[in-house]
Amino acid sequence: MTSATRQPETPAAALPPRLIATDLDGTLLRDDKSVSPRTVAALAAAEEAGIEVFFVTGRPARWMDVVSDHVHGHGLAICGNGAAVVDLHGGTGAHRFVKVRELARENALDAVRLLREAAPGTMYAVEQTYGFYQEPEYPKMHLEIPDSLAPAERLLAPDAPGAGEPVLKILAFHPTLDPDAFLTVARLAIGDRANVTRSSPSALLEISGPDVSKASTLALCCAERGISHEEVVAFGDMPNDVEMLTWAGRSYAMGNAHPDVVAAASGRTVANNEDGVAVVIERLLADRG
Repeated sequence: MTSATRQPETPAAALPPRLIATDLDGTLLRDDKSVSPRTVAALAAAEEAGIEVFFVTGRPARWMDVVSDHVHGHGLAICGNGAAVVDLHGGTGAHRFVKVRELARENALDAVRLLREAAPGTMYAVEQTYGFYQEPEYPKMHLEIPDSLAPAERLLAPDAPGAGEPVLKILAFHPTLDPDAFLTVARLAIGDRANVTRSSPSALLEISGPDVSKASTLALCCAERGISHEEVVAFGDMPNDVEMLTWAGRSYAMGNAHPDVVAAASGRTVANNEDGVAVVIERLLADRG
């Protein structure tokens, strides 16, 4: 398996970029969830210059319509914090799963049990390839109707609705805990049974397979293309981006980024509402001459 641990044998600046990996919410997208004309132009210019662009997001595949019109070339995106690689060429409602890195139901059940013990009051939802299921108390954050309502243990049972589908991640929400404190509690409680991160400003955690992250799936996609980490430029703003930003040869924290992201990135750019990704891409292309 390709390692997502950064191995900086070669100075990153000595190699021109071959791939741009960018988060979406809080990074490429403005706060109104739009892609600015400047950013659209920058992405197109990068692809025209032979640099692949990968959208790398915590979003599920069904929420990728916001950028489906802006894919070029390969048309692939990494969704669910690395749990799936999706072909966006099919357009709205027709995304195809190219690679799935599922969370085993046994691990998911262990994570639910351990976190229930460590943080009483936690509520859960289950994200699968083609379905979304939640506990009755889980808040309606995403303006979508769940396919089924039941306790998480029932949703993850062998005979549960959607039992034939891979589980991509578990969502865990706590109504009162501080988001960073909740993340720390969950990581300590769950240990190596799953990978725990967050991308929301609320106390909402995202729980994936033990070795699944944006970084590890991006590393796999790059290895398939013969692209080294030194040739990758990455952008992000929240804790679920930290591993990717650490792995990439060059990485940029947005002006609106979480402190952990600022510490992990090798550089900074302006905020998402100021087209921070486009600012860097334009500079990279100008440096190529």
